[in-house]
Amino acid sequence: MHVSPQNVFKFLQTCQYCIGSSCTPGLIVPENIIEHAKPGGQVLAESKQHRSSSDINPPQTASDNTCSITKDFSCIYSKDLLPALSGEDTTKSFFQELVNILLSYVCKSFRRSSKVLDFHHPHQLREGLEGFSLELPDQPENLEQLLVDCRDTLKYGVKTGHPRFFNQLSSGLDVIGLAGEWLTSTANTNMFTYEVSPVFILMEEILLKKMQEIVGWSEEEGDGVFCPGGTMSNLYSVLLARYHFFPEVKTKGMTALPRLILFTSAHSHYSVKKSAAVLGIGSENVVVVKCNDCDVLFLLFKGEMIPAELESSIITAKDQGCVPFYVNATAGTTVYGAFDPLNAIADICESHGLWLHVDAAWGGGLLMSKRHRVKLQGIERAWSVTWNPHKMMGAPLQCSAILVKKRGLLKDCNQMCAEYLFQTDKHYDTSYDTGDKTIQCGRHVDVFKLWLMWKAKGSEGFESQVNKCLENAEHLFDKLKQRPDFELVFKSKPEHSNVCFWYIPPSLRNMSPGPERNRRLHEVAPKIKAKMMEQGMAMIGYQPLGDKVNFFRCVFSNPATQTEDVDYLLEEIASLGHDICIRAETDL
Repeated sequence: MHVSPQNVFKFLQTCQYCIGSSCTPGLIVPENIIEHAKPGGQVLAESKQHRSSSDINPPQTASDNTCSITKDFSCIYSKDLLPALSGEDTTKSFFQELVNILLSYVCKSFRRSSKVLDFHHPHQLREGLEGFSLELPDQPENLEQLLVDCRDTLKYGVKTGHPRFFNQLSSGLDVIGLAGEWLTSTANTNMFTYEVSPVFILMEEILLKKMQEIVGWSEEEGDGVFCPGGTMSNLYSVLLARYHFFPEVKTKGMTALPRLILFTSAHSHYSVKKSAAVLGIGSENVVVVKCNDCDVLFLLFKGEMIPAELESSIITAKDQGCVPFYVNATAGTTVYGAFDPLNAIADICESHGLWLHVDAAWGGGLLMSKRHRVKLQGIERAWSVTWNPHKMMGAPLQCSAILVKKRGLLKDCNQMCAEYLFQTDKHYDTSYDTGDKTIQCGRHVDVFKLWLMWKAKGSEGFESQVNKCLENAEHLFDKLKQRPDFELVFKSKPEHSNVCFWYIPPSLRNMSPGPERNRRLHEVAPKIKAKMMEQGMAMIGYQPLGDKVNFFRCVFSNPATQTEDVDYLLEEIASLGHDICIRAETDL
């Protein structure tokens, strides 16, 4: 329903900065009446010289009995908050001010008229801006200053929830997920034992079973834990594979083992090599398998591992006296969004008795979609799976799971039986003390935000969200095909939400392909990105890959992004890049 200027002000007091949004179901506040809804018809403008929390959240008028006068925090310090005696009211007032700052930021994050970022160079932030200092004092500062610091920290950061933030695989700002993160921090507990984290431990079990079911494993199979990111999840997979084949490594170390070899595609995540280095296997013992990264007769894919190359690499390693033990297949590569052919790779792994891991950190979200889950066909044959809900499913960072088919392997591999934590004579079922099956001791609660989001959306809600992101990618792909000032890295339709392309400035459009054009084109994306960040209205990433010079990679994982934002991005790139002139090498 629409509301009149006379009735809107009370609503604004509970969400001062959600101006023009529809964050309350059924209540839409038209932009053109906001100004009249303020006391005296004044707009609460945001000054560039904010120096107090009362500037951030202006005092409400005493004429309205729902208002409260903003508290003066200039003489109040953290010692005056709980658990101080009589600290409850002060703590409540402090949190109310802080919530206003957070609400302001959340609402601005969704406004297209607001900037994605207010960019400053590192030396500028270090030197201090408008009184914002990163230096740590010897004497305590008052709460007024802390509130200003909170505001400034958000002001000079990047709004990753903005509809026009296309820079990373993890983007968006899910309000339910955010609420879950707030509650998690309030509970401030640890995931190692049931006695200190009973509800969260059970939630993790429920979530892991649900995810294993979606992967396609039976009820009798499956284990897992939530980890601090996909790199750690992938490291777990290598650790478990090595222990599965060589359990003596736990006590005797790598000196008791033969030379082990693992395999991954040329476009896989660098965490596979990093895992080999961390675990003492060595990055040189990671064999990089070739991918079909060219458009041959406009076939429908690129960047996926070639199974025949994998099998040839395995045979070569055996002939050299090495011991292959692990293959990483990627479901959704970081740059191209490619999906390795899982069934073909699984056949090879079964034939040679190798552990198959599927890194679905980026592509796992597509399992939620009936339309797109076919791209991960064969994932149920994996021995372990990495899946990051903080990417395609939009959970706040961090939220990553390692799923393991063989139950009990995690505990056997990692258990150290620390008696101060994992006593066997507790009065409850100690199988719920999950800490001894992880690498970490202390473990952050990453499950509640995802559990709460799943309750709010249901599986169907995640499906719609995933489908919408891939529709945005198709829209961008279709637009790029129609424009002479852009060139697609691949002519085939994207499998995931990654779309890779070059902007071709007028100075390069008539140049023949060759080394000189490539040299100049390589400089275009960084120059446009620099201009874009200075203006701050959108953000997109770029990179080179193999023999391909710098190109833009646009990824969609933010449900707030609409086709109008995709169109804006193209016009912004074209506008910023139109006058770029890259000098010939002979002129340098």
